[in-house]
Amino acid sequence: MTNRRARLVLGIDVGGSGIKGAVVDVRNGKLVTKRYRLKTPEPAGPKEVARVVARIVRHFEWHGPVGCGMPGPIKNGRVRALANLDKSWLSVNVPAVYSKACGCPVTVINDADAAGLAEMRFGAGKRRSGVVVLTTLGTGIGTAVFVNGTLVPNTEFGQMEVKGKIAEQRASARIRKARNLSWKNWGRRVNTYLLALENVLWPDVIIIGGGVSRKASRFLPLVTTEAKVMPAQFRNEAGIVGAALAAAQRD
Repeated sequence: MTNRRARLVLGIDVGGSGIKGAVVDVRNGKLVTKRYRLKTPEPAGPKEVARVVARIVRHFEWHGPVGCGMPGPIKNGRVRALANLDKSWLSVNVPAVYSKACGCPVTVINDADAAGLAEMRFGAGKRRSGVVVLTTLGTGIGTAVFVNGTLVPNTEFGQMEVKGKIAEQRASARIRKARNLSWKNWGRRVNTYLLALENVLWPDVIIIGGGVSRKASRFLPLVTTEAKVMPAQFRNEAGIVGAALAAAQRD
C-alpha cells in the first residue's frame, strides 16, 4: 500500500504487551484498515522490537511515512529514561533503527504524547483551551500536557511519587488486574493520583486514555478533582492515530 497524496500514514503503537498498527487518514483521524497486532517480544530490546515493527510495515505492504509511539521520553530521537523499557534502549537513535528495519522513514514520539495529539485534534480535547492533560492508564501510566492546544512534550507524571509509591505502581490498569482490585478500590487509587496531578498542574480538563476508558463509568464517578474529567474517545486507537499525525506533521 502507498500513501495517496500524503494523507495516509501508517501509525504504530509500541506497548508493553503488544505492538499494533493501522493505516490512518490524517485528515480525519480515521483508521482505513483493520488494526494488526503482534505480541511485544521478550526481550524487548531495539533489534527485537524493530523486527516486529518491520513485520507490521510488511503486513500492510507499506512504502510511505510511518509514525511510531513508544514508552518513555523521546528527545532528538533518543530514549532518555527507562521506566518501562529494556535498558538496552538508552540513548539509541530510535528512528534510525526503525527506519533501517522497515525501509521507510519513521518518526518516533512518546506514546502518551501521541495519544494526546489524537484526542486534541479529533477527540475529547477538540477545541478545548487552557491546560488539558491526557493520562493513559495501561501497563504503566503516561501523560500528555497541552497548553492552549500546544503540546508540552515528554512529561512523565506517571513516575511521580504518590503516597510513597510511584503513581503507575499504584493506579495503572496493570496493577488493578495484578492485585485483583475491585473497580471501587482501584477508582479510589486513580482519584488519589489525579488529585496529585491536579495539585501540580491545575488543569482545566483531564482526559483518561487507554483501553480502560471504555469502562469509565465504573470508576470516574469516584473522581473528585476540580478539573473536568472525561474518557478519551479514541481509546486504544489513540496512540496509532497520534503517531500517524506526528509523522504527517514532520513530513
